[in-house]
Amino acid sequence: MSAYPYLAHWKEEIERSPNAIYLTIADALALSIRKGELREGDRLPPQRTIAEYLDANLTTVTRAFTEARRRGLIDATVGRGTFVRVGAGESHWRHTGPAVVDLTMNLPPIPQDPPLQRIIQSDITTILKQQDLNSLMSYRVTGGTLEERQLGAKWIAPVIGQRRTDEILVSPGAQSALAAIVSTHTQPGDVIVTDRIAYPGIRTIAAQFDLILVGVDSDMEGMMPDQLDRVCAEHHPRMLYCIPTIHNPTTATMSLQRRKDILKVAQRHHLHIAEDDPYSLLMDNPLPALAALDHSRVSYVATLAKTLSPGLRTAYVALPNTDMTRRVTAAIRAIALTNAGLLSALTARWMQTEQAHTILHAIQKELRLRQSIARKILGEGHCMNPNGPHVWLKLPDWWGSADFVAYARRRGLALVPSTVFAINGEPPQRARIALGSAPDAASLEESLHGVLSVLQHKRSPGFADIV
Repeated sequence: MSAYPYLAHWKEEIERSPNAIYLTIADALALSIRKGELREGDRLPPQRTIAEYLDANLTTVTRAFTEARRRGLIDATVGRGTFVRVGAGESHWRHTGPAVVDLTMNLPPIPQDPPLQRIIQSDITTILKQQDLNSLMSYRVTGGTLEERQLGAKWIAPVIGQRRTDEILVSPGAQSALAAIVSTHTQPGDVIVTDRIAYPGIRTIAAQFDLILVGVDSDMEGMMPDQLDRVCAEHHPRMLYCIPTIHNPTTATMSLQRRKDILKVAQRHHLHIAEDDPYSLLMDNPLPALAALDHSRVSYVATLAKTLSPGLRTAYVALPNTDMTRRVTAAIRAIALTNAGLLSALTARWMQTEQAHTILHAIQKELRLRQSIARKILGEGHCMNPNGPHVWLKLPDWWGSADFVAYARRRGLALVPSTVFAINGEPPQRARIALGSAPDAASLEESLHGVLSVLQHKRSPGFADIV
């Protein structure tokens, strides 16, 4: 094993790290590249050899290689082996230098009309005059007060219908709520089924709780019921995680019939569903959520991060029954304790005064403008939703996703490659563009012209300064 001295360091990292072994191996591989123990183009030993040396399961090493490939660290070629990727020594896609605009963060645009800064200043002043400061700056009730839960139930009613207040929770962000729901329904080693191209937040949760993700193929309406049925029969998952409306990143939205078909499969295989719904309220007439169609099977999460602002750190959760409300409340308390008092007061005020709807309508209008700009500049053939905050950019044949994003970064443009979203299998030749983080439409237009220029650039293979 002297031919691979870095494996000894990997073994030490595994013994020290509290993280999942496959993530520790991927981290150790990245560290070996940064330290120069592995150089671009170096061939890695076979996975079975690594597994034997590290006293690890072969499946664990395979998951580690999948994660390393997602990060842009390695390339694998059938018949040749696995090699350290050209450009792996640098942060391969994340933006580290100046950019025209950062198009990686999926944020709602900050509206100019109404002026959000002035509204926040005025409302915070009013809150401080009307409410006790000690209460605002103290710990809150986990899950929200009765009034906050009533306001949350009213906010999500257009999508899930009327719900009892004791089935509603207020959570400090969607990620905390999803982690609480997943941890309530699973044990380490369980399988969660999701889209093969999925929101990376579910990967973080699965890694934290030592769960296995299995991806399902999708079409223009999202997850395909027959493929879900096949995966369930093969892997016997405990849960299904999905984003039925304006999927992140593919923008797919399930039709009403597709939602019913997915629920039939879930019922047949006794699956509980975690429904992540950040975007429905960006639409004027949203389809009913899965939670509205099957009350007893679905835990529903709707964050305000995409419809109002991530700065509010608020998500509303609808659960099947009061027992599940109690269990998820306990999990949220363990993970994040409570919402922040001052932000909770601001959110409640916006709901009470209908300011939330005024801001939502302004964000809807701005996103529709930005989507029209993107369609005009980038053309057809990309996945877009006129109400959504992002574009799933289709790349020409000569661009792989990671290389395209790395090259765009050199041109001052920060995008997200499809490798970040791939649960299993070959990632598509696509990249995600977030439209909301640009400060204004003019900045977005300038940046999208830059993206178009990179799209049209026919690079030669191995553009990363090989001589």
